[in-house]
Amino acid sequence: MTGASGKALSRLGAGETVFALWLSLGSPQLAELAAELDADAIVFDLQHGCWDRPGLSAAIALAMRGATPLVRVAANRPDLIGQALDLGAGGVIVPLVDSAEEAAAAVAAAHYPPFGCRSGGGMRPLADFDGYLAASRHGTLVSVMIETREALRNIAAIAAVPGVDLVFIGPGDLALALAEDADMTLERAIGLVLAACDGAGKACGIFTGSAEAARERAGQGFRFVVASDDIRLAREGLREALAAARATGSAVAS
Repeated sequence: MTGASGKALSRLGAGETVFALWLSLGSPQLAELAAELDADAIVFDLQHGCWDRPGLSAAIALAMRGATPLVRVAANRPDLIGQALDLGAGGVIVPLVDSAEEAAAAVAAAHYPPFGCRSGGGMRPLADFDGYLAASRHGTLVSVMIETREALRNIAAIAAVPGVDLVFIGPGDLALALAEDADMTLERAIGLVLAACDGAGKACGIFTGSAEAARERAGQGFRFVVASDDIRLAREGLREALAAARATGSAVAS
C-alpha cells in the first residue's frame, strides 16, 4: 500500500498517467524483469491468463519492488477479489461490470468493514495487520471494466460510484458487444465512456497493446494505458528473430 505498491494510485490521484505492463503467461521470472523497468503498474491477468496461485504469489512479491501489482480477477466475486488482495496486490481490475450496483459490490469486496465486506486474513496482510488495515482504507485501487452494451448504458452511474478509482475499457469485448450495432461504433462508445468519467471526476483507462497505442490514448486523456503485454512481446520477438535468421540464411546461400 506504500512505496512502489501505491505508485499507480498515487499517480492517478495526482492527475498523472499510469503506464502499465500486462502479464498473462504465468511467469514470475517475467514479473521480475518487468519490475526492473520502472513501470507504474504490472497487471496480472487471472481472467484469461495462465497464472496459478503459487506463481501469482511469487510474481506479486517481485513486482512490489518497483511497481504496483494489480490483478485482473476472473469475475466480480468477493472471494476472488479478497484472494488477490491477500496475496499482496495493490488493487484489482474487475471485469464485466454492468451496473452501479455491481460496481459498488466490487468496491465493497475490496475493503474491510465498516466500508466493505472483505474478510481479514492472508499471510502478507497479517504480517502487520493494523498497519495494513489503515493503509488499505485509502490505498487499495479498485477498477471496474466496461465491456458490454449494458455497461455503456449505465456508464454515468458506474463512474459516479464512490470508491471506484478507475473505469477501465476492455475494447476487445466491447467491440464484440457492438458488432451488430450500426449506430454505435467502438470509437464512439470509447468516447462516451471517457466523457462520463470526466464528468464524474474519475480516471479512465483502456487496454492498449503497444507503446504507440498507449501514447495515442494518453494524449486523448486516458489515465491508465498498457505499454504492451507479454504474449504480444513474446510472439513478435520470436517472429522477428525467426524472420531475421531465415533472411540471413538466404543471403548466405545466395
